Amino acid sequence: MENNYKICIVGLGYVGLPLAHAFSKRHSVIGIDLNKDRVKELNNFIDNTNELSTKDLQDQIGEKFKIYSNISEAKDCSIFIVTVPTPVTKNKTPDLFPLKEATKSIASLLKKNDIVVYESTVYPGATEEVCVPLLENISGLNFNKDFFVGYSPERINPGDKKHNISNIVKVVSGSNINTLKILSGLYKSIVNAEVYEAPTIKIAEAAKVIENAQRDINIAFINELSIIFSKMGISTNEVLKAANTKWNFLNFRPGLVGGHCIGVDPYYLAYKSAELGYIPDIILAGRRLNDSMPAFISNQILKQFLKNNNSTKESDVLILGATFKENCPDIRNSKVVDLSKELQDFGFKINIYDPHVDPEAFFKEFGFRKLEEIKNNYSVIILAVSHNIFKNINPEDLIIENGVVFDVKGFYSNEDFLYL
Repeated sequence: MENNYKICIVGLGYVGLPLAHAFSKRHSVIGIDLNKDRVKELNNFIDNTNELSTKDLQDQIGEKFKIYSNISEAKDCSIFIVTVPTPVTKNKTPDLFPLKEATKSIASLLKKNDIVVYESTVYPGATEEVCVPLLENISGLNFNKDFFVGYSPERINPGDKKHNISNIVKVVSGSNINTLKILSGLYKSIVNAEVYEAPTIKIAEAAKVIENAQRDINIAFINELSIIFSKMGISTNEVLKAANTKWNFLNFRPGLVGGHCIGVDPYYLAYKSAELGYIPDIILAGRRLNDSMPAFISNQILKQFLKNNNSTKESDVLILGATFKENCPDIRNSKVVDLSKELQDFGFKINIYDPHVDPEAFFKEFGFRKLEEIKNNYSVIILAVSHNIFKNINPEDLIIENGVVFDVKGFYSNEDFLYL
């Protein structure tokens, strides 16, 4: 049956596009994205996420891989895979609107024996409690009799060319044993690493959401250490270097924690936990600590700046990096913006430089204009994101006398700079 699958991928972002590209090498694929500009760019072989090259797209888009903005183009598909974003609201609760809308659109096409697979990160239970009822009510079909579902958490790491779909372990689950075996075989057709069969959908959902919650907590611990060590007047970087000589020390680094995964997923688990009557202390404490880092960094900068007898009024700040992580163009939930607002409130004039970022998209999302080129004579320079392209920049050539350089990521290893 493997060769007969016609697969629809709903959502062609950082997760969906590489997945659709991989499947199109073995199966017929329809890619759906509601963003018509995104569809147009992809059909012109341009991927602004930089996950796939022009050649990658040219090699696959065509007879075996077609991209549309209208879900009706996928009416002949038998497997639907949902890879839409799952953000949080301003109140830090799950925003399932994109997931629900994708589910509704699929439900309008659902046929007997079709399978719907979710890859979007959710809280345990969301697939069967939120998505399945929508599929049943709109399609008029019966779950686990007429149609089936699965959950296979995405593990895409934006900007990471080493760990990709084919070489990382893929977790799969299904609503019954037959669906599990079908999906296991399906993913094995594109994954060279192990395909791990989780016993239930809830277990697969839980496994995904704790992956990023664990990283968030570990980074929060290191960020808290950086606050403590700054009060002690010792270098966090040097402490970590010494501690890392022990074989089982976990090598996490301090920094700003944003993005669509680590800064978001813990809230999904906390939400479901609170629904069940337990308020998670450690998970939410880690979130609060990491969300407080822009304010801590801005205060450290202000103290040093005023100590140098400077005035903040209209003083130019250069922030190197605007994305949520190094070497990728993803600006979602970027904490660089929070840092910029904190410094702006102190009277600093903010200048953000990041060649990876689309200036129009950045201004539309956050209201900040991005620098097209760097000048000199900045009062404050902040290395916020450790893009490789910043290795050729020497902050000492751009800073004024008595200015402040804050290296958030320990990128430059200059003892005269401030560090976390």
